[in-house]
Amino acid sequence: YSLSSSNIKSIIIFIKNKIEIKNYIKILIIFSLFLFQLYQQGRLCQLGSEFCELEVFAKVLRALDKRHLLHHCFQALMDHGVKVASVLAYSFSRRCSYIAESDAAVKEKAIQVGFVLGGFLSDAGWYSDAEKVFLSCLQLCTLHDEMLHWFRAVECCVRLLHVRNGNCKYHLGEETFKLAQTYMDKLSKHGQQANKAALYGELCALLFAKSHYDEAYKWCIEAMKEITAGLPVKVVVDVLRQASKACVVKREFKKAEQLIKHAVYLARDHFGSKHPKYSDTLLDYGFYLLNVDNICQSVAIYQAALDIRQSVFGGKNIHVATAHEDLAYSSYVHQYSSGKFDNALFHAERAIGIITHILPEDHLLLASSKRVKALILEEIAIDCHNKETEQRLLQEAHDLHLSSLQLAKKAFGEFNVQTAKHYGNLGRLYQSMRKFKEAEEMHIKAIQIKEQLLGQEDYEVALSVGHLASLYNYDMNQYENAEKLYLRSIAIGKKLFGEGYSGLEYDYRGLIKLYNSIGNYEKVFEYHNVLSNWNRLRDRQYSVTDALEDVNTSPQSTEEVVQSFLISQNVEGPSC
Repeated sequence: YSLSSSNIKSIIIFIKNKIEIKNYIKILIIFSLFLFQLYQQGRLCQLGSEFCELEVFAKVLRALDKRHLLHHCFQALMDHGVKVASVLAYSFSRRCSYIAESDAAVKEKAIQVGFVLGGFLSDAGWYSDAEKVFLSCLQLCTLHDEMLHWFRAVECCVRLLHVRNGNCKYHLGEETFKLAQTYMDKLSKHGQQANKAALYGELCALLFAKSHYDEAYKWCIEAMKEITAGLPVKVVVDVLRQASKACVVKREFKKAEQLIKHAVYLARDHFGSKHPKYSDTLLDYGFYLLNVDNICQSVAIYQAALDIRQSVFGGKNIHVATAHEDLAYSSYVHQYSSGKFDNALFHAERAIGIITHILPEDHLLLASSKRVKALILEEIAIDCHNKETEQRLLQEAHDLHLSSLQLAKKAFGEFNVQTAKHYGNLGRLYQSMRKFKEAEEMHIKAIQIKEQLLGQEDYEVALSVGHLASLYNYDMNQYENAEKLYLRSIAIGKKLFGEGYSGLEYDYRGLIKLYNSIGNYEKVFEYHNVLSNWNRLRDRQYSVTDALEDVNTSPQSTEEVVQSFLISQNVEGPSC
């Protein structure tokens, strides 16, 4: 349809007079015939003035099947400089302060509006504004010490914990979880129970982000025990996702595979293949594939997730940035042996550009994006034939790694897996910069922290051990130490991933060089054969297939997946 200026003016008057619209069809008409047309015509200032009115936007939010278009319009306004997220959050907070003395029914209606508004802002990645909305809801919940408001307070805490996790406010997230437990206890004393699946799932996400993997795994089991019939599909999908990630870092790969594949199936079946929730599951599926060494497939899955997020959100959106970062790293790993890093660098720079545009320069989300770009720049520098360009790239990589390290130490402290990873990355960089003693110091630091936190035979330990072996072998002539470290790295890699693990190539090549250096040609011949067998195994084991082929239809029900997981933990769960 094409609307004349007089028709548009009439619709504006219609909305601003706050005529009650109870018919859902009318809401769709307002959105699709008026607001979306303003977006299509590029009349963003006028669209922004309408969206910034809480009454109008609250009505538009009820048009659920137009949510993807709403995200597009909203992001366009944010990119245009219209601070619509902040305006709506402020307007809602003011409304809540005005109705503080009103009766419970008025507050309940406001809380419902707040949950929808805050949920939209959270889904769109505007976590700070969503947090403000949920805090206002929580204040309304605490004004009445009644059972209904305790249930609402728990629900509000779950939503608040989610946005604080997304915004890396982990300390506040821990406080939110404790507050939710307080309300849970109140309900329990009165013989009432609130389902804890979503709350425990969010706690698992928080602990995972802080690299407290044992605790994350423990709470993912508790979340899985809470999955029951009638639970919203979104909650089930999110719990399965978090549980899968917790299993991955505990190297419980078979469990992780079952959980994430079912999450992908559920999300696609319930929400559709173009929904942001489906992209969430794809990112976690890509994480699983990358960690089980299916690198090529992980790249394809990450690209699919990015395509969905760009289609839904577009523009400078945090969800798009995280997808760019994940794709950058998987592309970097995939192209490591070829030395072709253009695609990886593009996505890393896109991620950093978006994050720096919408978040403070010291935000923790920048740490991982800067780390990925630094890794890529280092490899480009190594292959560069211009000495001046090489030094410039290495220095840029050094600055990025140092910045990432400082952000990680500020957020997590010295004794943390994320901090250890940054030490290890600096160790590799110092080796490239020919600062060998500094490189050794960084690698040893990384190994010590990882061993204490993850154990002697973890994948992360093997990575750092292999890097130290490379330093001793190629640059410090400490062949005996290097040999021991290579053999240790190989043993861990085989144990976790099997004979065809991709990381074994670099250890085998390192041993071939080492034995050549010390004149042990029998061993050189032996490891040439080992490497040839490894190549043949890789060709058979990792032929490229469609990673989504076996998740389009799930052979198991959600109840079967949950029960299978809990039985493997020797735990009984409630019936779904």
